[in-house]
Amino acid sequence: MRDMIWECPSAEKLMQVVDATWPAAQQIPCGPFMLRDGQGGGKRASSASLESTRFTDTDIIAAATAMHDLSQPALFMIRDGEEHLDQALDTLGYRSFDFVTLFASPVKTLTALDKKDLFALAAPEPIAAMAEIWAEAGIGPARQNVMRRTDDPKSCFLGRLNDTPAGAAFVGIFSKIAMVHALEIAEPHRRQGLGLLMMAGMASWAETQNADTFSLVVLSDNSAACGLYRHLGMTEVGHYHYRIKENP
Repeated sequence: MRDMIWECPSAEKLMQVVDATWPAAQQIPCGPFMLRDGQGGGKRASSASLESTRFTDTDIIAAATAMHDLSQPALFMIRDGEEHLDQALDTLGYRSFDFVTLFASPVKTLTALDKKDLFALAAPEPIAAMAEIWAEAGIGPARQNVMRRTDDPKSCFLGRLNDTPAGAAFVGIFSKIAMVHALEIAEPHRRQGLGLLMMAGMASWAETQNADTFSLVVLSDNSAACGLYRHLGMTEVGHYHYRIKENP
């Protein structure tokens, strides 16, 4: 039987995967916006996104007030095609930051990589060695709790070098698309290829869970990482960024 032809997911689809694999504690409709109650789970789980083509400054102000009522900053996610929202927020004094690129590829693109030197442990929830690596990178208990509330299939991964815990990552799957989050390599073990090996191992696990696509998000100004993902044959699918104002 011939292999199925891979169809690259849209940016809209990958944003659904982001929501499913790094979920807010709850999503709250607020006029034309969807608010996310992140409970410390980071920007992706704590931002508001536009769910309608129409909005007013009053709608933005109401969403900002509601986010502050959740003890969160007024934080908006702006996706491709939402230039009108971006301009409105700019006019209201919101600053832009953290421009992000979404990448995707067939799972087989990464499973084909050589994994002979990979020593990794998969676990359904964060374990102590993973938590230590994440904590050093600023991914504390609140963000690790996001991993616990994500629906299956999911897995946490610990990578080892020289029999020492050296890297940690989390993968969730939604609609046959695996997405990696919180891939961190401990400082003494960087630039030794462990991150690439772990991606290959995570893709192999995802394939056992019937995923056909492997995806991730990365800061667009991380030229080294973006260059690596393009070199691996991953497709640049879309972009988003944030705007924030400390007071409504």
